[in-house]
Amino acid sequence: MVTRKKAVRKPGPKPSARKPAAKKAVARKPVARKTAAESGATRRPAARKPTGGRAGKAAGEALRLAGVGTDAVARATGRAWDQWLALLDKAGAVAMPHKAIAAMLAEKYGVPPWWSQMVTVGYEQARGLREAHQKSDGFAASASRTLQASLDRAYGAWTDPSLRALWLGAAPIEVKRATDGKSMRIAWTAGGSRVDVNFSPAGEGRSRVQVEHGRLADAQARAKQKTFWGAALDRLKAMLEKAA
Repeated sequence: MVTRKKAVRKPGPKPSARKPAAKKAVARKPVARKTAAESGATRRPAARKPTGGRAGKAAGEALRLAGVGTDAVARATGRAWDQWLALLDKAGAVAMPHKAIAAMLAEKYGVPPWWSQMVTVGYEQARGLREAHQKSDGFAASASRTLQASLDRAYGAWTDPSLRALWLGAAPIEVKRATDGKSMRIAWTAGGSRVDVNFSPAGEGRSRVQVEHGRLADAQARAKQKTFWGAALDRLKAMLEKAA
């Protein structure tokens, strides 16, 4: 009897234990913070509230009041228009009559008489106490021309009645005073207004004439006289330059 041997199974190699893979540490890059200039987050300065009235415009543009620019008033009085407006506001001038403001300017701040009137008028215009082109004695119309003619010829065309009639016609005027080659004071006999004329050289062979018609009753009269003097000076210019 043959005895069968049982096959003995040899144990196979043990499976290698897999070690869990070690996680690699990921180095985090530092987040680069953008500068204010790169991110566009530049802080804007707080906007200033605009101030009202003409005084508020002074910072951005030159004021012109009573027919006078801010540079001219600064040279003559030591203060520009915006400075005068602020100073007179502080002094309570808005509630003062014209004469009191002018007197204060002359006595307290040493402003010359003519300029104290101009500063007062300019202040009253800026604060709505007086209309544009309105002065203490009424409204004023102005006109000027530069002429291709000598100062002597321009002045003569005003002072010689026969020459004056050629361009001014039969205007109701009466010459009250004349300063040779410089100025004339004329009464406008229809209504009691007044005309001031000033002459000045404007370069070689040229001159300039400036007319201010004052003491006019209202804005309508001013507009009428401004048109009148503009046309009259155009005729004067044409006459003198044609004869040159």
